[in-house]
This record gives sequence, structure tokens and C-alpha cells, in this order.
Amino acid sequence: MANLLVKPRGKHGHVTHVTPESAGWTYVGFDLHRLKPGETVSEQTGDREVCLVWIAGKGRATAGSDDFGSIGERMSPFDGPPHALYVPAGSNWSVTADTDLELAVCSAPGGGNHHAKLIPPGTHPPETRGKGSNVRHVNNIMPEDDGSAHSLLVVEVITPNGNTSSYPSHKHDQDNLPHESQLEETYYHRLNPPQGFAFQRVYTDDRSLDEAMAVEDGDVVLVPKGYHPCATIHGYDLYYLNVMAGPKRIWQFHNQKEHEWLLNA
Repeated sequence: MANLLVKPRGKHGHVTHVTPESAGWTYVGFDLHRLKPGETVSEQTGDREVCLVWIAGKGRATAGSDDFGSIGERMSPFDGPPHALYVPAGSNWSVTADTDLELAVCSAPGGGNHHAKLIPPGTHPPETRGKGSNVRHVNNIMPEDDGSAHSLLVVEVITPNGNTSSYPSHKHDQDNLPHESQLEETYYHRLNPPQGFAFQRVYTDDRSLDEAMAVEDGDVVLVPKGYHPCATIHGYDLYYLNVMAGPKRIWQFHNQKEHEWLLNA
């Protein structure tokens, strides 16, 4: 199994590259580009669909024959909801930075009759989940009920300092609907202020997989299976961008029984 903690390879350019092959799984890919003004990144999607997420900064985008103009508003992932752009399989895309730009490229197998689509802030209403020190704030980018993709599910979460998230512990590694869906997942983490850190544990019931990681700004955590809670320390807010995909575009999770009581506490 691949190392579950992926560190960025530098501070500029193509700093993160996760493929199904490098992760040792089947569906999810994740890339991160950090561009200076005037720099361009472009790709063919091939047999995969893509969701571009403007983590921070502004950039002009095209997809296929469509010109979407300048996209982006926030200068930090902690400054409100994102702009995003869906690009189907069998197409191409290009983004040229207008400012310093941090661009995430979320990918999974494509299919169906989908079209390039801008996903501006407010497309899906924000959510607040949890209580007390388990509160976190959710921006759905491509949820399962929007019908705009073949397999991609994309969401970002802000966890206030000192809080837990993706908790009580849950998993989605069994193709056992309607009880549970099988989804691979990546977590792209950012901290505010950036010198902070958080923790994430990925583990199964039988502990055949059990890894606890100290997560720093810019790290990616791979979740091939098992439970995957995280927690940030006092003084540092945690942002993460989740990419999920599997054999069915459904997010149905199973709570760990030992901690499920917390939902009713």
C-alpha cells in the first residue's frame, strides 16, 4: 500500500501529483498547481473527468471550446466558498493565472453525457455540521445530488481551531448499498496560520490498517479504506478539500459503533 501521507514537492509549479497508480487504488486522482501571474497549466482529460478548484487566487479558464473568462475571488481557502469548474472526459482545459494562483485538479473516471460547467460560490448552500468541539463548516462543490458528473464527489471543509472533523469516525469502503458505498478519498490540508499542524488517523476495525499522521500545511492524506477522523490544535483552523470516487456516485457512510453514541450525546 502507498504511503498515506503525501508531502508537497516544492512551493511553486506542479507541487502535488496523486494518481490511481501512485496511490495503489482505482478511481481518485489529485494534483495541485501553484502558479505565478501569467503562468499557464493545461491538460487533456482523456477518459477522466476533472473538477478544477480555485483554492486561492484568480485565473482565466477555458474548457473545450468554452471560454469562462477570469475565475476566482478569494485569496485564501479560509476566505469564503470557492469557484470551481467541471470538465468532462474527452475534453481539454487551460488556466492562466491572473494573480498568484493555487489550483486543485480533482479527477476520476468519466462517462455519460456531461458538459463543462462553472460552479460559482453559492451553487450549493453551506452547511454547519456537529456540535461543540465537533463543529465544522462545509462547502459542497460537487455533491451526489447535483447530477453533474459521472463519478466525482468534491467538497471542502473548514474546521475551527481545537475541533475534530470527519468525526465520529466513519468509513465508506464497502459496496453494500443502501448501507454503505465504496469510495476512495483524498484530503488536501491547509492550516491557518500556515505554521500550524493537525492530526489524522486512518484505520480499520481489525487494525490491519492503522496510521496516525501529523498533517502540515499543503499535505495530502490518502484514504483507501477505513475510518479517517482528523483534529486540529488550538490556535490553528484547518481547511481540507475532499475528492471521492468509486463504483457508484453515492456517499453513504458507516459510523464506527464505538463512537456512534456521540451523535445523540
